[in-house]
Amino acid sequence: MDLRIFTEPQQGATYDTLLTVAKATEALGFDAFFRSDHYLSMGSADGLPGPTDAWITLAGLARETNRIRLGTLMTAATFRLPGVLAIQVAQVDQMSGGRVELGLGAGWFEEEHKAYGIPFPKEKFARLEEQLEIVTGLWATETGRTFDHHGTHYDLTKSPALPKPAQSKVPVLIGGHGATRTPRLAARFADEFNMPFAGIEDTVRQFDRVRDAAREAGRDPGDLVYSNALVVCVGKDDQEVARRAAAIGREVDELRTNGLAGSPAEVVDKIGRYAETGSSRIYLQVLDLHDLDHLELISAQVQSQLS
Repeated sequence: MDLRIFTEPQQGATYDTLLTVAKATEALGFDAFFRSDHYLSMGSADGLPGPTDAWITLAGLARETNRIRLGTLMTAATFRLPGVLAIQVAQVDQMSGGRVELGLGAGWFEEEHKAYGIPFPKEKFARLEEQLEIVTGLWATETGRTFDHHGTHYDLTKSPALPKPAQSKVPVLIGGHGATRTPRLAARFADEFNMPFAGIEDTVRQFDRVRDAAREAGRDPGDLVYSNALVVCVGKDDQEVARRAAAIGREVDELRTNGLAGSPAEVVDKIGRYAETGSSRIYLQVLDLHDLDHLELISAQVQSQLS
């Protein structure tokens, strides 16, 4: 089971804070550092000092880290034109020496679009499908050849399809709870399917849908990586768990039900239940980015038991 650190910087984090967490992620032996792609805080968080851009952040981290994978859960398709996104991701992949992964989603948070003047189209899923066609198509086009796409939402003519990523194929992540279109897109484009913030039963149901969609598309379901994203709150004892839950404005019982919370032994046991669903990767949503002791505890007493 791979453990990856997943951050939500829109809730309030500077680049320097993210750099500190990314370096700790690498030093403590975690597999990857991922971040959300949002421009507005959610809930009661003030979001100070303001948002950081996902791909600018990852470009910086690409030069400051050496081993960990870097990526997004999920880049919003509404934020960027697909041709520009393909260039950005390819460049960051080059800057990292081939350690980038692209999580791409439709975009959903209308308020952040209004706040920063970003168009929020009514039909988002069809745009996402075209974006996936374009981004993966540009990367797959042989050097010296051109790429064309004439769709409903985007039109590309004689694109040189440059630059190329350092990796022969940048892993693409697709995720979500949708029962029909999401599994179909995953079967067609994804290297990894991620089930965000879901219990065991919902995870099993959605993984089965994705496997079925893969078979219908003529693809081996085993070709995909299956993963979960879950909030994490681990403590050496009940008092430490309660303190960490309070620090992120959550209740312990709710976190135990909906995330990975409790003692290291409890969390290892619950991760084992997710492993039984076929999940081989957990994105640990870390909401208090200043509590590096939390990461150290997870590394020493959770990750060590899973390796």
